Amino acid sequence: MPKLKTNKSAAKRLKITKSGKIKRWKSFTGHLKTGKSPGRRRKLRSSTLVSVANLAKTKMLLPYD
Repeated sequence: MPKLKTNKSAAKRLKITKSGKIKRWKSFTGHLKTGKSPGRRRKLRSSTLVSVANLAKTKMLLPYD
């Protein structure tokens, strides 16, 4: 059976935690920040986990991580 390929765009955006969950960073942080409230911008700085509904598909993108 051939080796599986890692999706490189996903590998650059996602990290796998020690317990096997997948960490991601929040969107809407690139530009147009003046229209967002300070509290919203502060919350966008933190990372979060991929939801359980998307976990299986996301793990397929990173087969060896």
